[in-house]
Amino acid sequence: MKIAVFCGSGTGANPIFATEAQRLGRLLVEDGHELVYGGGKTGLMGVIADTVLQEGGKVYGVMPMALKDREVQHRGVTELFIVADMHERKAKMAELADAFIAMPGGIGTLEEIFEIWTWGQLGYHQKACGFLNVAGYYDQLLGFMNTVVDQEFMRSEYADMMQVSAEPAELLEMLCNYAAPQEKWS
Repeated sequence: MKIAVFCGSGTGANPIFATEAQRLGRLLVEDGHELVYGGGKTGLMGVIADTVLQEGGKVYGVMPMALKDREVQHRGVTELFIVADMHERKAKMAELADAFIAMPGGIGTLEEIFEIWTWGQLGYHQKACGFLNVAGYYDQLLGFMNTVVDQEFMRSEYADMMQVSAEPAELLEMLCNYAAPQEKWS
């Protein structure tokens, strides 16, 4: 499978974020998966791409022209797709990937995984989505998602679409065994 990983362009305050990015990268290659990601050389994005490449795996980067012009692209990836903007980036990543993981990251990471999750809820795809909840990074967000369900703005089966684990191997297994619920408007 090609697995898209959304993650920070920085490494964050806790060194375990980079350690787990390396661990996930090694597991992707060991399990025969390929990485799709934002194409950057910095932060967790660079860490996971470097790890997959060092382990002999394939890495597909997708980067908007504006970021390429700032020379933040990773020059060693298997293939780098340059697109017009962030909208095209997400569409290309969705086209390439068979599943999606959000590691720790900022607002861009959240925006990317939430859009992909929404597309799954609407039936645009039936691909697995997951949070790699390193060191409880997503605990408060996941708590809020329970509030969204409790207040009946989302049915529980759509909240349950998001696979969650603190362990990369467990999350990969969950993504490989994922079965999508019925789409929202069917």
